[in-house]
Amino acid sequence: MKFTELGLAEPILRAVAEQGYDTPTPIQAQAIPQVLAGGDLLAAAQTGTGKTAGFTLPILQRLINTPNQKHPRVLVLTPTRELAAQVGESVENYGKYLKLKSMVMFGGVNINPQIDKLRRGVDILVATPGRLMDHHGQGNIDLSHVEILVLDEADRMLDMGFIHDIKRIFKLLPKQRQNLLFSATFSDEIRTLAQGLLHEPKTIEVERRNSTVEIIEQTIYTVDRERKRELLTHLIKAQNWFQVLVFTRTKHGANRLAEQLDKDGISAMAIHGNKSQGARTRALSEFKDGKLQVLVATDIAARGIDIDQLPYVVNYELPQVAEDYVHRIGRTGRAGATGLAVSLVCVDEFKLLKDIERLTHREFTRYAVKGFEPDLSVKPEPIQKPRTGGRSSPANRGGARTGSTKTASPQNRTNRPQSSAGPATHGAKKPASGHKPSMHRTGGRGQ
Repeated sequence: MKFTELGLAEPILRAVAEQGYDTPTPIQAQAIPQVLAGGDLLAAAQTGTGKTAGFTLPILQRLINTPNQKHPRVLVLTPTRELAAQVGESVENYGKYLKLKSMVMFGGVNINPQIDKLRRGVDILVATPGRLMDHHGQGNIDLSHVEILVLDEADRMLDMGFIHDIKRIFKLLPKQRQNLLFSATFSDEIRTLAQGLLHEPKTIEVERRNSTVEIIEQTIYTVDRERKRELLTHLIKAQNWFQVLVFTRTKHGANRLAEQLDKDGISAMAIHGNKSQGARTRALSEFKDGKLQVLVATDIAARGIDIDQLPYVVNYELPQVAEDYVHRIGRTGRAGATGLAVSLVCVDEFKLLKDIERLTHREFTRYAVKGFEPDLSVKPEPIQKPRTGGRSSPANRGGARTGSTKTASPQNRTNRPQSSAGPATHGAKKPASGHKPSMHRTGGRGQ
């Protein structure tokens, strides 16, 4: 199937072609006809599936004949500023030959330019819930003309505590409207939200739930918690990694790691919710342009980061929710390219690693880099939960189980991750039938 077969107008198809696309992704091929038909939609789509164009393209088509209305007719809600900016960019790119007006609205910046733009009229509004409610409270916006509502990454909005704002926003909208809900997973919370919001929706699930991309190399290095930063520096320098996205659990941890890497001679910046919008934009721009070697991010701040052929993702700390591991590593290995996902795992995180193995249906071989072998006498300590963001799960509690660790010198990956012949090529593979890594119980304490 080609985009030309989906009922999109020539100006939109021209913009799509200029972006280098002629064939829709699976979610685009399924979502675009449903949105054009005016029906509600519930879609499970993770980052990198092309979901943004899956709703922006048909929305532009729906509005093409009646542009320049006074009040917003499309409202797209996103959990983060970065994702809002990404959606806004998609609307601009694909709507460049149309007369429609759009704007992006989020906090952390001066509100007055947003007020001025609202007064001039907006057809498509992309907003974070908090800033949208600020404008409503000041009487700056009328949402009674909204024809299409999009909840993008709805699971993250629930995680971040936006459910009350979202419900208040629902009350400001016309009852007769089209609703599109996109989520990385179909959790019970999402299904409950969908039941109260959607009317006879078409359900789309473009990828096996919680699957990981097979072309991504996944390597586990065990290391003492105090030596993680040393090991990360060693790997980056020894293997000449560039454009590395590193995940930490907390904002403070992201700041500290970026500062330490900078002192080690590795250009690094942190991105998280406490950073100013200017600082976040600058860090993202430099990282995408290849001027910044390492970007350290929290899970929530990283939503909306969309970089083609990102070569390296590092889990400096494993996420407390196993599904977030899938979301993290899915940022590499896109569009048919190979990618490398490395996790630095200390004894505190062995239980989290088992949760990931259970979710992804694979057992990882654990390796130790020569000179950074972990002290096997160290006992696990409770992992502090981040103050904001992230989901907690009973499965993340209890004692840890440790696996056998192999010592290896990682092979040099200076150009393409798939060229290595070292242990990383085995770390992502499930052991042969009947073989499992030897396991033994450690004196783990519950969280």
